[in-house]
Amino acid sequence: MKRLIVVTLLCLSQLSLPAGASDIAREKRLASQVVDSIIDGEAVFLKSGEHEFLSIYTESDEPRGAVIIMHGRGFHPNWAEVAYPLRVGLVEQGWNTLSLQMPVLGKEAKFYDYLEIMDEAMPRIEAGIDYLKQQGIEKIVLISHSCSVHMAMAWVDAGRMRDIDAFVGVGMGAVDYQQPMKKPFPLEKLTVPVLEVYGEDEYPAVIRGAAERLAAMQKAGNPNSKQVTVPGANHYFTDEGDALLEVVGPWLQGL
Repeated sequence: MKRLIVVTLLCLSQLSLPAGASDIAREKRLASQVVDSIIDGEAVFLKSGEHEFLSIYTESDEPRGAVIIMHGRGFHPNWAEVAYPLRVGLVEQGWNTLSLQMPVLGKEAKFYDYLEIMDEAMPRIEAGIDYLKQQGIEKIVLISHSCSVHMAMAWVDAGRMRDIDAFVGVGMGAVDYQQPMKKPFPLEKLTVPVLEVYGEDEYPAVIRGAAERLAAMQKAGNPNSKQVTVPGANHYFTDEGDALLEVVGPWLQGL
């Protein structure tokens, strides 16, 4: 059943966008569209400083824990290709899910533009963790896709990582043409189990960096960490949500 919690939409369309700041006006437009489309779960507005941002919370009957889902660049927490299959499918496997709206920029923004707003994602991750703890959840897994992997890794690199029991990265290392990563992901700092998933038909940068990422995961030393390639899937797992779920779900069950 759909429920709406603490909805406060601000009209920001007349405000200019400061340099290095996310596009709050676009985010509010996305939120107004997404709330009306939610069938499974409930809209919950969490706070990041003075800003309220959309999340979608979906409960399992007997939860093993909860997963926080971070969508890819420019999308929203009910995005059909990665966010929705995970946030609904994992509920059926015994996990509560909290899908977060991540900071967005304009549609033409590139990877290096998003580097300027990585810090805005950190309090959103922490707000999600705090919300789940308020619901009595003890085991928390962070799942991120594409650009949100960069956001999650910036959070780890800043030494702010706390209270997660595992990390899942989907489409890790995606960048734009002639905009390479400025430094490797700090995967060696992640002593919790890490699952990396990417499609066979991935962006070249994701595939090129796979061996380096696996080596860093192995250096961290957790025996449950692994890297999986999904045959036939592209970066967005278009029409391959079930295949993604078939990788992520069993791995989570083994934690």
